[in-house]
Amino acid sequence: MRKDFGKKTIITPLPVLIIATYDKDGIPNAMNAAWGGQIDEHQIYISLGKHKTTDNLLLKNAFTVSFADRKHIKEADYFGIESGNNINKIERVNMHTKKSNYVDAPIIEEFPLTLECEVIELRKDKEGYILLGEIINMSADESIITDNRIDLDKLEPIIFDSSDNTYRVIREVVGYAFKDGLEYK
Repeated sequence: MRKDFGKKTIITPLPVLIIATYDKDGIPNAMNAAWGGQIDEHQIYISLGKHKTTDNLLLKNAFTVSFADRKHIKEADYFGIESGNNINKIERVNMHTKKSNYVDAPIIEEFPLTLECEVIELRKDKEGYILLGEIINMSADESIITDNRIDLDKLEPIIFDSSDNTYRVIREVVGYAFKDGLEYK
């Protein structure tokens, strides 16, 4: 038997994405966004409301996206609670930034995996904005690299569970893409 929930959505997993931008004075800002994903190998999308970040995106046409991890849950959550219009959130949580070598946006050094992106489009819709970005570079701290690839077990990325407003960690490997289904071929 199934239970109907009406007009409610759960798409899972939802990565916890930390978007970092510079404002007009070159001050870094970060926000937490969970409504996003990958379009293809080189593009991402993120759904945003009206924020300081949207102003910065229009100004700079560049941003970085870091993946929140188990080690930095409190900082990542804070980036979604406070407005960058009121306080320097990165400074408040004692995180550090460096300028990307590829786009005009900051990299938050404590997050070990970052996509450095240019804005393709920032489109207004009835809920807010849809950000489309072109990935120019992916940078990773050596601490999460195994055999020249990103090791998710070392990264411990968190996901947002929209069914009960919790964060969860991605962990167990349960199969292999483009291999496990070959027996049906």
